[in-house]
Amino acid sequence: MGTYAVTGSASGIGAAGAAALTAAGHTVIGVDLRDADVIADLGTADGRATAVEGVLAACGGVLDGVAAVAGVGPNAPDAAAVVSIDYFGPVALLDGLRPALERSGAGRAVVIGSNSATTVPLIDDRLVELALAGDEDAAREHARAAQSAMPREVLDMAPSIAAYASSKFALARWVRRTAVAPEWARRGVLLNAIAPGAVLTPLMLGSTGATDRPDADEFPTPMPLGVFGRPEDIAFWIHQFLKPEARYTTGAVLYVDGGTDAAIRPDAQPTAMTL
Repeated sequence: MGTYAVTGSASGIGAAGAAALTAAGHTVIGVDLRDADVIADLGTADGRATAVEGVLAACGGVLDGVAAVAGVGPNAPDAAAVVSIDYFGPVALLDGLRPALERSGAGRAVVIGSNSATTVPLIDDRLVELALAGDEDAAREHARAAQSAMPREVLDMAPSIAAYASSKFALARWVRRTAVAPEWARRGVLLNAIAPGAVLTPLMLGSTGATDRPDADEFPTPMPLGVFGRPEDIAFWIHQFLKPEARYTTGAVLYVDGGTDAAIRPDAQPTAMTL
């Protein structure tokens, strides 16, 4: 049995992922703002350092896997906080824990992104650029400026929607770039991402203003299956990506969204390589 760290373990997808790993007999180190083994705020540099130090102390410096689940949604009032939590949080955590994953001999990491990265037409290219460059201060400043320029009707519906979608877009790019870097791939540390769609979690319900029993046919994006996801649907794939047997998959972004991305962009994948 292995030892795994799960951020956002106190609720939603993080709690479901932690439960799935625990049910399989593994030791889980939960990281969250409350009700966790390691209490830390991934929206700050100090909080990220606390999270890394706490996980390393709990696992003895050897870690089999990490599920970076913690995040906030597009209903968060401060776009800068969204960028810090949803992009810089998981990136710093995984960078800090990579050596411990390497020591296990079969380290696995999975990041929770979002299909909003490809289904929300508000990607801020400059924000993505600043995030990928690692300039958190500039990214936060830009996110707030861009938020203040958004139309009132957008701000009333989802005040940080552009920052949220752009952060998740940048995170997917970071996963694909990082997963194939020698210090990850050649040292046996595999890194993948899951892009959930509309999953019935407190984050999704709060972000959409939906009731606890929303109607899939009235949801603003297509729902081909006619049902919403459950946290357990994402937890299943978290568990699969973290298994030692998942030895030949890295740099993947798996859509677990009931077909929403395929319905909106049926011809977006595959994309032919051009010379």
